[in-house]
Parts: sequence; C-alpha cells; structure tokens
Amino acid sequence: MPREYEIGVIVPSDRADATVAGGADYVEPTIVGNLVVETAPGKWARNPEYVGPAACPSFAILFPGDMRLSDPDFPAERVTAYLAAAMGIIASAASSGAKIVFGSGKARSIPDGVDREAGEKRFAEVVREARDVAAANDLAVILEPLNTGETNLLNSIVEAADFLDRHGIEGVPIVADLYHIMLEEEPLDVLLEHGPRIGHAHIADTGRVPPGQGDWPLPEFLDTLDRAGYRGTVSIECTWADFESELPAALAHLRALA
Repeated sequence: MPREYEIGVIVPSDRADATVAGGADYVEPTIVGNLVVETAPGKWARNPEYVGPAACPSFAILFPGDMRLSDPDFPAERVTAYLAAAMGIIASAASSGAKIVFGSGKARSIPDGVDREAGEKRFAEVVREARDVAAANDLAVILEPLNTGETNLLNSIVEAADFLDRHGIEGVPIVADLYHIMLEEEPLDVLLEHGPRIGHAHIADTGRVPPGQGDWPLPEFLDTLDRAGYRGTVSIECTWADFESELPAALAHLRALA
C-alpha cells in the first residue's frame, strides 16, 4: 500500500471513547438508534445519551428499517420529515462536509408486489432528496452498494454507478466496501474503472471479522483504492468479539500494510 490512510471505526456512541483510546484516527458513529432516536411516532430528536465526538467526519446507518424508501405507496412526507430532522441532528455532531453513508438495505429494498421500475424511480427521488437536505446542512450523502443478503437494490459498485447515471443523479459518490465487494465477487479492478466516483471506503476481513484475523485481500483493496485516486478515509466495519482488545491489533495490522 503506497500511502497510509486515516483509519476510523464504525461504532455506536458507547464505544466512541474506547475507539479514540484504541488509536483510531476518527469515529464513524451510527445514526439510527444512536445519534438520532424516535421520541414519538414520526418525531425524531438527538439522543440525549449520545456521547460521541463533536466533529465526526462520517456517519453510517441513515434510515430506520421501517421506512420503505422504494415503495411509491409509502408516505413521502414521512421520509421528508425524517430527513429534515435527522440531517440537522447529524450536523450538530459533524465536521464540515461530513459524509453520510446511505446504505440502509432493509429500508431501501423494493417490497414484494412493487413494480421494479416504479420502486427504483421512487428510490431515486429519495436519493436526490437526501443529497439536497444533506447539502443544506453542510453534509454529503454517499451511496453504498450492499450485498444481496441485505437488499435487492444496488448490490455492486457497477450497479450503483449505473443507477445514478440512468436517473441523472449528480453529486452522489459511491462507497467502496470490501465486505460487500467480496460477497458479490466484484473484481477490485472496478475501483479503477470508477475511481473518481469513490467517495468513502469501508473495510473488514473474512466474513466481517476485524482486519488481520482473516485472509481477504486487504493490501490489494487499499492499493487499488490508491491507484484509483482515492484520497479519503477508510472505516473499519466489522463484528468484534472483544472490542477493546481487538481494536489496537486491527489498526496496527492496517497501518503495517503501508
């Protein structure tokens, strides 16, 4: 890996201090149920128990799973109200221009019985709205491809890029997540093909264990990101058995690849 990336960790609020103490360069807090909580049906507020850093550069898990973002019959005003509240709350904990990862696989899946073209059209409307509300709050939405076990819509970087182009959506970069790339068997060369569109990166080792505990091609992934021209941050997103003991080793492993 010809350059050393800033490495962060996706965590809920209660692990923020341990993340910093463990040596991460930044914290990528989760949004739903952590920073943003529902206080009454359709009413959202900043979690009074949130104790994350004051100026985070990125956030994950944008939408709650019960919002059917690809269902034309789901009330659009509920999505609008949520975005207005959530983006303002996120901005209160974010650095200028912070990245908001738009994965939310359950929420974006096209429900059974919904015409696929109609579902994609509705989802495109939500992506545009999320982009615009984020920008109004000095934030940036990044679209994340997710594997087929998590959603039936946009399962690869190629599909995400095609979707954005077909619907004329500009100003929305794409997340390169090694976990989803590996599960979908997408070649790493896709990062070179779509390099200018990569806006954020997530990393994990085999089956989503901490980096250094598996055999996935972490050096090749980071090297290809670099050759693709990516100059952003890389967030660890994995399943921890013992967070405080495993984190330093995971960070050391990634940094040793430089």
